[in-house]
Formats: sequence, C-alpha cells, structure tokens
Amino acid sequence: MGLIFYGNSPDPIEVDDRTLAHLKVVIALKLRRNESFTLSWRHPDATGRSTLWLHPSIPLRFTFDEPIAPELSQQWLSELSNSANSSGGILLTAEHIEPFERA
Repeated sequence: MGLIFYGNSPDPIEVDDRTLAHLKVVIALKLRRNESFTLSWRHPDATGRSTLWLHPSIPLRFTFDEPIAPELSQQWLSELSNSANSSGGILLTAEHIEPFERA
C-alpha cells in the first residue's frame, strides 16, 4: 500500500502502489506546468468520498511499499490525464484491464 503525504497533514492517504504509480505521473505533469486541480476518490469502506485541492506550492510526497515500479498502462494514464484536465479534476477510478486475447 502506497501513501500520499500532502501539505502539513501527518495523516497520509493510502493508495495501492499500482494506482499511486499512475497518479504520480499525472500529478507531476500537472504540477510541473504550475497547474492546480482536484483529486477525488471514494472511500474504500463506502462511507463517503474525499477531494484534495492540489497546488504546486503545497508539499507533496509519494511513498511506495514495492521497491520496483510497476509497468504503467498508457490507457489508464490517458484516462487520468483527461480527467485531470476537466473541470472536475482527477476522479480516481479503477483501472480497466483488457483481457488477454490468445491468437
């Protein structure tokens, strides 16, 4: 399980490593361009949802459990990037993994 530390909050946000690896790429691209945006997700226990306002001037740190970065899905990166560029910001959704087709 990966962690996002945002701002001065001592309480991290838990995100699985694969999801966090994709988020890190999309978030870094937006912040590198000096763009602010929101990141929203549903709580895993179905008790609610949360939204963060991400701004380039606010400290942000990603921590991963796995020492090796996963292979990234270009499709998922594209979906997350498109939502990051929308008025609603990034809406964290599950990865859509295409089934492997045998020839």
